[in-house]
Amino acid sequence: MALTLGDIAQRFGGEVVGDATLRIGGLAPLDQAQAHQLAFLANPKYLSQVETTGAGAVLVARDDLAKLASREGRNFIVTPNPYAYFARVAQMFIDLAAPKVAAGSHGSAIVDPSAQVAASAVIGPHVVVEAGAVIGEGVRLDAHVVIGRGTMVGEGAHLYPNVVVYHGCKIGARAIIHSGAVIGSDGFGFAPDFVGEGDERQGTWVKIPQVGGVTIGPDVEIGANTTIDRGAMADTVIEACVKIDNLVQIGHNCRIGAYTVIAGCAGIAGSTTIGQHCMIGGAVGIAGHVTLGDYVIVTAKSGVSKSLLKPGMYTSAFPAVEHGEWNRSAALMRNLDKLRERIKALEAALEQPRS
Repeated sequence: MALTLGDIAQRFGGEVVGDATLRIGGLAPLDQAQAHQLAFLANPKYLSQVETTGAGAVLVARDDLAKLASREGRNFIVTPNPYAYFARVAQMFIDLAAPKVAAGSHGSAIVDPSAQVAASAVIGPHVVVEAGAVIGEGVRLDAHVVIGRGTMVGEGAHLYPNVVVYHGCKIGARAIIHSGAVIGSDGFGFAPDFVGEGDERQGTWVKIPQVGGVTIGPDVEIGANTTIDRGAMADTVIEACVKIDNLVQIGHNCRIGAYTVIAGCAGIAGSTTIGQHCMIGGAVGIAGHVTLGDYVIVTAKSGVSKSLLKPGMYTSAFPAVEHGEWNRSAALMRNLDKLRERIKALEAALEQPRS
């Protein structure tokens, strides 16, 4: 699986400085890499590690290369974005090392006769493909995946074990959906039908049929045990190249703009629109029917209850502090109302005319 630096540069671009014939068989961090491995420098504060690394070669930006005390006997690939370059090379090595999977359906899979399955697709053990589904070229459905009736899965998509996609959904090309994710479950929609108050209250919640679907664009990745609800009328939409972490909840009729990233345990209520290139931190809660503009960043554990239309970083979570300091701050917060009333009283007294 070893490739020369020249081979790598020919495939991914960049300029080789040093021995282009050096063979690379893997990747590693600067402080752990060996002579047959490729490392990268993404943060200039680790520049000193480039001087001492055992790596056979280092991915580096041109400005950082110029700061090195010595390049003698060392090899580099110069690229504007070493981190992204490293990620692409890592993908290549994983693809080379992965066992090849033969196209076709496992004998235990259940594929409805009306489903259209490309000859190059891989249908794993105990997969269920329901009536009218369309499975594109090169799709991989791992064990126990369920594809609902009329659902379309675009070319090159990979659904890991136990993913469930309900009926009438669309999964874009090259999408990656990790184990346990559920796409297209019913949105949380119920109409109240109650009369009376207190103990006299009678009635029930009436379920609102969720007849929309979920449309997922190309190159989207969805983490394990994430759930994306189908729309009540129109579709819930996840645009191109959105990256969603594990354990995220996206409510019905949301629209998530292209290239947005959403970290784990975030919860997004229904009919929320998030713009393009946004970053949503872990455990963020976003109320329904709000809009986040393009390039909005919401930091971890923040709560969003109104629209954020201007680009920038927003925070509503209280940062962690030493326990005793938090107790003192909490005591002050509990007394803010009393302090406000005292200030108002003092202001009123000062406004009184003096005799």
